[in-house]
Amino acid sequence: MSQPRPKPNAERLLELGLFRSRWLMAPFYVGLVVALAALLVVFVNEAGHELSHLLTMSPEEAILMVLSLIDLSLAGNLLLIVIFSGYENFVSKIDTGDDEDRPGWMGKVDFSGLKMKLMASIAAISAIALLRAFMQLAEGQEITDRHLIWLVGIHLTFVVSGVLLALMDWLASKTDKH
Repeated sequence: MSQPRPKPNAERLLELGLFRSRWLMAPFYVGLVVALAALLVVFVNEAGHELSHLLTMSPEEAILMVLSLIDLSLAGNLLLIVIFSGYENFVSKIDTGDDEDRPGWMGKVDFSGLKMKLMASIAAISAIALLRAFMQLAEGQEITDRHLIWLVGIHLTFVVSGVLLALMDWLASKTDKH
C-alpha cells in the first residue's frame, strides 16, 4: 500500500490557520455573557419595580408581572444555550471535570439541536408577548388592532419557521449522508 503524499507546507499552514481561526468566535461568546449580565440587571430592576406594588396588585397585574419575568428568564436561558452550545460546537469543548451541576444537554446539542432550541425559545417569548397583550386588552387597556395583528403575525411566523426547520432537519436525517 502506498503512503499518502505529504501536504506542502503552505497548505498545512493554511489549514492550521483556518482551524485556529475558530478562536475568533470566543469574543462573541464573551459579549453574550455581558449581554446576559445586562439582562440580569433589567430582570432585577423589573422585579424590584413590580414587587414594590405587590400589595396593591390585581390578580391580572400579578399575572402580567410574572409573564414579564418569565419572558426575561426565557431570554436568559436562550443566551445560555447559545453561549454553551455555540462555544462547544464551534470553538472548544468546555471542561468542567465531573461537576454534577453541568447541564445534561451540554456537549450533546449539535447545530441542528441548537436551531430547534433557539426557535422554541423565540416562539415561547413571542407567545408570552402575545398573551400579555391579550391580558392587557381583557383588562381594558387600549391596544390597537394593528399592534395585535403584528403580534399574531410575528408569532405565527416564528411557529411556522420552527416547524419548517424541524421538517428540514427530519428530511435531512432521512437522506443518505455523503
